[in-house]
Amino acid sequence: MKWFQTASLCVAIALTGCANTSQHSALKWLYPPMAVPLQPSVQQEVQIARLSQLLQRPDLSDEVRAKMHYERGNYYDSVGLRDLARLDFNQSLQLNPAQPDIFNLLGVYFTQVGEFDAAYEAFDSTLELAPDNSYAERNRAIALYYGGRIDLALEDMTKHYQEMPSDPFRALWLYIIEADQNPEQAKANLQQRYQQDRSEEWGWVLVALMLRDVSDEAALAAIMDGTRENYRLAQRLTETYFYLGKRHQLEGDIA
Repeated sequence: MKWFQTASLCVAIALTGCANTSQHSALKWLYPPMAVPLQPSVQQEVQIARLSQLLQRPDLSDEVRAKMHYERGNYYDSVGLRDLARLDFNQSLQLNPAQPDIFNLLGVYFTQVGEFDAAYEAFDSTLELAPDNSYAERNRAIALYYGGRIDLALEDMTKHYQEMPSDPFRALWLYIIEADQNPEQAKANLQQRYQQDRSEEWGWVLVALMLRDVSDEAALAAIMDGTRENYRLAQRLTETYFYLGKRHQLEGDIA
C-alpha cells in the first residue's frame, strides 16, 4: 500500500508537471501548505511516566537501567524534549558504553547546535562499534559539510552514495556537497544520477525539485492531494521545504 501511494504521488506530480504554463500560474498559494502541527500522544506521555517510575527502583541491573534510559530518551526525543533526551542518552552510555545508536543520535544533536568536533567524535564512535551503520556514515558526512571540512565530507558522502545509488537522499546530499566545490558539475552529476537511478521512491520527487524538473507549486499540490495521513504529510512537507531552501541557497537566492 505504501508503494502504491508513493507511485500514485509520483504519477500525479509527473502529470501535473506536464500541464501548461497557465495552469501552473493558477497554482499559487496564499500561504505555504502546512500540516497540522504534531502533538505528543497520550501513549508517549504514558510511556515517559511509566519509565520514570520504573527508573526509581533500586533493584535494577545496569543493563536494564541503561535500556530504560535509552527508551525514555527516545520518547523525549519524539515529543521534542531534546535536552532531556540527551541527558538520558548520556546516562545510558555511562552504564553501557557499547551502544552505537546512541552515539549516532548524540552526533546529530551536536551537529544541530554547531558542536562539530563532538559530533565527529560521536559518529566515529558509532562506526567503530558498528562499521556498517550507514546512517552514521551519512550523518558524519553532513556534519563535516556544515563544519566546513568539504574534502572529508565529499569523501564520506561519495562512499556512502556508491553503496546504494538508488537512494535519492544519498544523491541529494552528494550533490549539495559537490556544489560547494563546483556547482555546474555537481548539477550535471545530479541530472545524470536522476536519469539513471530514479524510481517511484518518494525522495526522487525532491531530486526533481532540486533540478527544477517539476515546479514547486505542482509538487506541493500533488503532495497535499496525495498524502492522507497528517504525520506523513508533515514529514514530506518538512523534507520538501528543507531541500527547497537548500536549492535557493545554492542558487544564491537567500532573501
